[in-house]
Amino acid sequence: MKRGVVAIARREGRFLAIRRGRAVAAGGRVCFPGGHVEPGEEEHAAVVRECREELSAAVTADACVWRSVTAWGTALAWWTVTLPEAAVLVPHPVEVDEIFWLTEADLLAEAALLEGNREFLLAVQRGVVQL
Repeated sequence: MKRGVVAIARREGRFLAIRRGRAVAAGGRVCFPGGHVEPGEEEHAAVVRECREELSAAVTADACVWRSVTAWGTALAWWTVTLPEAAVLVPHPVEVDEIFWLTEADLLAEAALLEGNREFLLAVQRGVVQL
């Protein structure tokens, strides 16, 4: 089974989210940063690498807070990450069109939000996921 990681960064009541680049899978959709886990790679290392690749951000992986499986069969590990306050986020020119800081309500109202991200946010609302 393919494995992936999702990075959950929060600041002042807002979540870090991206709009995926048009040339990648699910292009134009809004989601949390993340990507695949390479063979032999640990999840915490993958989430750090993906944030560096997608956002030029040096994050610290804190904890895996949720697990899910996508409709296409990828096992996802949802990790909280710490982003340094002074970090300057730079979108990867192909993978990321835009970077946002959005509230939970703004994300849930976003028509282009990836469905798995919606499920995660609803689990947060229900108290299933503790952030």
